[in-house]
Amino acid sequence: MTKKYLIFLLPLFCAGWMAFEPPLTGKPVDPDFPDELVHFQPHPNNPVFTGTGMATWDQKIRERGYILREGNNWFLWYTGYRNGEDKTKYLGYATSTDGLSWKRYGNNPIHTANWVEDMAVLKEGNTYYLFAEGKDDIAHLMTSTDRIHWQERGPLDIRTVDGKPLSKGPYGTPAVWKENDVWYLFYERNDAAVWLATSKDLKVWKNVQDEPVLQCGPEAYDQFAVAANQIIRHKDKYYLYYHASAFKDWREWSTNVAVSNDLIHWTKYNQNPIMGQNTSSGILVPDGKAYRLYTMHPEVRVFLPVKSSNQQN
Repeated sequence: MTKKYLIFLLPLFCAGWMAFEPPLTGKPVDPDFPDELVHFQPHPNNPVFTGTGMATWDQKIRERGYILREGNNWFLWYTGYRNGEDKTKYLGYATSTDGLSWKRYGNNPIHTANWVEDMAVLKEGNTYYLFAEGKDDIAHLMTSTDRIHWQERGPLDIRTVDGKPLSKGPYGTPAVWKENDVWYLFYERNDAAVWLATSKDLKVWKNVQDEPVLQCGPEAYDQFAVAANQIIRHKDKYYLYYHASAFKDWREWSTNVAVSNDLIHWTKYNQNPIMGQNTSSGILVPDGKAYRLYTMHPEVRVFLPVKSSNQQN
């Protein structure tokens, strides 16, 4: 082939190559994070649950509440408090038939014996297990058979790999997963990182390693704080939803997600945060057809699934 023909064909070849080259639209799509787990749109009636704004025990709500759906019934546990001298955080309860319109329980607060905030609720058999942060950010466990009356089981006894008690200080925001008779507890200390401990009897927890399984950074959005909210299993992978802060004074939080094959080694979503602007403490709740994302702090908001641009094209 002569040079003349080569010169003529080269622009056509380049044009064809460029036509099939995918457009550069920022960070690449990550197949480990399917759309149904990371893409959501706000419900038009947000917020769906708030503090009363009046001089009640739940004038305001805060931190991570928790929602379970059983059949057509939805159950919400939340932390309430009021402005003034009494800083105690109490446990409240609300119910719904659609996860959107909530009715407060008539005899709230349902538990006043202990400080309860940042709770996670897991049902096993006929028992509900509520792991919560107590006073001084010490995690504790409560159990119930009716979702309303709770029995205190005491602070969690967490130990290092060699069996020694944790060093003094806070250990809070417990997030729990159970698999093959093993309980997995994700907890934070001063929101500086997330550790993982396991137990078979709910009495003694031992770190799987004494180093964190999730740390702050290196990106700006979670540079100054991280804390676990929830673990789910989707297909063959685990997903950890966590809240984080980009500010040293923690004035604003976001909701984020990471993926793992073994619950120990986590990879953060490269398009975190999935929710910003202080919509934090996010958890996923299946509605029977898809996941909804609920953020709990400083009020309860719901976000419904939305197709990504890649699905729509």
